[in-house]
Amino acid sequence: MPKDKQLPEKTEPMEKQLWKAADKLRKNIDAAEYKHVVLGLIFLKYISGAFEELYEKLKTGKGEYKGADPEDKDEYKAENVFFVPEKARWAYLKSRAKLPGIGRDVDIAMEALEKENPSLKDVLPKVYARGNLDPVNLGGLIDLISNIAIDRAKERSADMLGHVFEYFLGEFALAEGKKGGQFYTPRSVVELLVEMLEPDKGRVYDPCCGSGGMFVQSEKFIQNHKGRLNDISIYGQESNQTTWRLAKMNLAIRGIDSSQVKWNNEGSFLNDAHKDLKADFVIANPPFNDSDWSGELLRGDGRWKYGAPPPGNANYAWIQHFLYHLTPSGTAGFVLAKGSLTSKSSGEGDIRKSLIEARLVDCIINLPAKLFLNTQIPACLWFLSRNKSNGGYRNRTDEILFIDARNLGHLINRRTKEFSRDDIQKITDTYHAWRKPKKPSSAGKRKGEGVEPSPSGRGQGEGIYIDIKGFCNSAPIDRVKELDYVLTPGRYVGLPDEEDDFDFKERFTTLKAEFEQQIKEEEKLNRVILENLAKVKFK
Repeated sequence: MPKDKQLPEKTEPMEKQLWKAADKLRKNIDAAEYKHVVLGLIFLKYISGAFEELYEKLKTGKGEYKGADPEDKDEYKAENVFFVPEKARWAYLKSRAKLPGIGRDVDIAMEALEKENPSLKDVLPKVYARGNLDPVNLGGLIDLISNIAIDRAKERSADMLGHVFEYFLGEFALAEGKKGGQFYTPRSVVELLVEMLEPDKGRVYDPCCGSGGMFVQSEKFIQNHKGRLNDISIYGQESNQTTWRLAKMNLAIRGIDSSQVKWNNEGSFLNDAHKDLKADFVIANPPFNDSDWSGELLRGDGRWKYGAPPPGNANYAWIQHFLYHLTPSGTAGFVLAKGSLTSKSSGEGDIRKSLIEARLVDCIINLPAKLFLNTQIPACLWFLSRNKSNGGYRNRTDEILFIDARNLGHLINRRTKEFSRDDIQKITDTYHAWRKPKKPSSAGKRKGEGVEPSPSGRGQGEGIYIDIKGFCNSAPIDRVKELDYVLTPGRYVGLPDEEDDFDFKERFTTLKAEFEQQIKEEEKLNRVILENLAKVKFK
């Protein structure tokens, strides 16, 4: 192909290029430690940029800023912008990036920021002067982060920085493996939970919030659907202080009010930071099968309305904690170990029965393996609704929707899967079609009929729900009772049509013929070997 006719090379997204460059500068620093170095700098760049933007407006003194003092802290507080002292401003640090004392300069900047902004107290990392961080590499990182958003002039720098921060969180989680799963829920799982629940207004609660991904995605949902960000408020709690710091930075870089995201090392069971909260939405990914939740100290707790959870497993403690904090019309979506769908040990089966009998379980989704970084335990999604007969949706009080999504998702590396956008759409379309009133056009059709899913496989056609063998089934509560209150989706959705039509006799005949052919070929090979051996012996 002539040179001028060659196709342009496909360049990687900027966040991937930045990650590769930042990872190269990591050298021998552990990923768990290095993430605080990099994410702290991205956060500093963000708040410094927001400060500088307002600083210039105040400095010009035009319009509403006439007579304003650009060094007056109250001016920034009024605009919900962090005040950045001179030696913490990005331009100052960038000018000193090549000096051997840059690590100490950054630590001083972080301390100054916390002093000037009480909401950042004990949040920012001060790890830059440590001996294992080479000043040359730190200066390289500062130069690298200085270039963020230069090529995206039409986009707000803060938006790009927020995107890079989120991307880096995911990459660090992958680099840390099991430990990464403690602070990060895979993005596609968070997207699925949020798209299912559609948190458009009200209070959103996550009592084990990690680095705040559920809140960020909730805000994205509103933005994507042209809603108003002020229509939701967030409430969270985290027991790991290091993870809580990441959450505070992650939310601040998105401009999300994190004043109600609390930390205490006792956790939500022993020290509930939002005792009186009634939330419209609960979205969470609690630790799987947690045996160290101090259950023996909480035997008579008022949250256990449906039965006391066993001290050796917190799964049903989390479920009831979520329910306790829901409004009378609230909904919850959360991740749990798949064993929660079938377990009968230590009274868990009785609690599950009580939840089903109370008509609280709305939908159960079976997830594929390899979605989560910190565990190989099979997982599922639960969706609960306090009132399944209202909220603008059809009355589904005596039904539960089961979705088997084990065959969805794709590998992003040898150990990890994620859902594609189409996978998420297929699942959410199914749930929303099931939850909403049937259209008049579906009248008179028997269950199992209706409009088939679109050719792309992205869900239920034209919003009309139908059962699909091997994928989804709307089961009456009586059917769940027949199966002894087991909630495994595979029990209800059955096998896909192609598997359901399996002809055992035909398959047996085929296998038998193949086996006989293999025996004949083996006998023939043995004869050849014996003949060759005889010839050698004769010679």
